[in-house]
Amino acid sequence: MLAAGLTAFALAAMLDQQDIMRVGLLAGALPLLAAASVARTRFRLASDRVVEPARTPAGESAAVIVRLENVAHLPTGLLMVEDTVPPSLGPRPRFVVDRLAPLSVRSVTYTVHADRRGRYPIGPLSVRLTDPFGFCQLDRSFSGQHHLLVTPRVEPLPSVPLSGDWSGTGESRARSIAAAGEDDVAVREYRHGDELRRVHWRATARSGSLMVRREEQPWESRATVILDDRQNAHVGESLSGSFERAVGAAASIGLHLSHRGYAIRLIADGHELTTKSAVDDAASSDPTGMLLDALAVAEPSRSASIHSLTSSVRHGSDGLVVMVLGALTVHEADQLARARHGMGTTVAVALDTASWSERSASSDTSDAWALLRAGGWAVVPLCRGELLSDVWSQLGFSGGFSGSATVTSDVPA
Repeated sequence: MLAAGLTAFALAAMLDQQDIMRVGLLAGALPLLAAASVARTRFRLASDRVVEPARTPAGESAAVIVRLENVAHLPTGLLMVEDTVPPSLGPRPRFVVDRLAPLSVRSVTYTVHADRRGRYPIGPLSVRLTDPFGFCQLDRSFSGQHHLLVTPRVEPLPSVPLSGDWSGTGESRARSIAAAGEDDVAVREYRHGDELRRVHWRATARSGSLMVRREEQPWESRATVILDDRQNAHVGESLSGSFERAVGAAASIGLHLSHRGYAIRLIADGHELTTKSAVDDAASSDPTGMLLDALAVAEPSRSASIHSLTSSVRHGSDGLVVMVLGALTVHEADQLARARHGMGTTVAVALDTASWSERSASSDTSDAWALLRAGGWAVVPLCRGELLSDVWSQLGFSGGFSGSATVTSDVPA
């Protein structure tokens, strides 16, 4: 426009055409006036961003609400707002925000969608100010970022009679569990400060001194969920790989056991995460969020080995152990079988990695599973495309399943 205005002005001067000269002056002046107007603009904006929900399962969408506030005492011009998102969440959202009055607030909302779990940064936000004719623009960026945590897909699992060791706190497990009946209630002598409602009058009459019932404390059942994150034990890439299936299985099993009353210990990549059961933390808004957060960013590890898995198995010897296994050799299965010696219930959800590579299961894999079963493991294969709920329902162990129990133990007043 500036070049066209100058050319028109020069030609009009040569041809002595006053009207064309005026048009040339106007065309050349407009870009200069627009540049001066944008350069003199002093806008002050505050920005805030909310991601709802901040934790979302893979395959679902989340809403991002961007809030702009004009904190200056002068109005702004036309604003172009653009937020920064990873390509896996979709195209970069852009919005046109009309004139913002002084001290006014404007909000814009857009949706992001992620098919793969992970931690995705959102931001920073950039604002572009333009003049009404679109000749000039002024870009400014905020520095703030938020993160969207995409958790693994969780499958509902059926309830099966799993058995696990009871564990907890108290003086003695053997003597703290009382049989049913009033005469078998565990009692002790009265101590200063004990509540009178705890007085056991029948024991008091027999002993001749004031006796009270022992304090009741809950015992909890513990479960250790181990994720086989050895890089060489999995096949495939990204969403179509066996590792993604293993992460989803570990998340589903961990949440299922937590909701059934187990305190969960998750072991992945050599790190340990312990969470209470969802039954005990019923008042919490998200008692299993830590487990999902840890699995959302889990990645295959080159340093992980069968030795780290056997160490994790021994570490979980005080309760139920569930391991999500990748490919396994006979030698590795022998080490896992030896690590289980003297333990309680151990379950292996074994991924048939050959189905991810469209090959038939090798005899080496079948022998490894047989060796685990001979060592006391309960092994259930999981093939590509198979529902975890169907595999989980194959588990049937003796002993009832329960999520909580009440025992008595002596706690000094």
